Amino acid sequence: MFKEDNAKIRNQILQAVEGMTDEKLNQKPSEEEWSAIQILDHLQLMEKTIAKGVSHELTKETSEKALKKPIALTVSRSFKVDAPKHVIPTDEFVTLEEMKERLNASHNLLYEAYGKATPEQLEQKSMAHPVFGKVPLIQWFPFVGLHEKRHFKQLEKTLSKLD
Repeated sequence: MFKEDNAKIRNQILQAVEGMTDEKLNQKPSEEEWSAIQILDHLQLMEKTIAKGVSHELTKETSEKALKKPIALTVSRSFKVDAPKHVIPTDEFVTLEEMKERLNASHNLLYEAYGKATPEQLEQKSMAHPVFGKVPLIQWFPFVGLHEKRHFKQLEKTLSKLD
């Protein structure tokens, strides 16, 4: 079940940044790289976008049925994927406390979307992904956890550069 997997990776992410100062978490290792807070911001933006997208697809009369995609590839950092504009993190200083609230809110939004759907809707409807094309709605929930696993590796690297 995706909920346990998603909760596990989210807890690992939050443990990785626990006890760090807001200043350090907002510090970028280099001009081209994201700070730890920006990585977290990207995660909540992505989760919120997926939750809203799934909710929107559920209201549509017709939505294309799609074949399951190899979403497990998401975890691999061997290929770079540029974040779509709407999920690029803010450059503003954000406290860890504020970011935790945003992450919690995006998580709740995702579970709300899941709760609104029937298993049939999740199997029969799909939503577009920039790399995989049309992805069945049922796969979007575990995708969130896989996406966070991908960025957990990035977060660890970012934090190690700041030490």
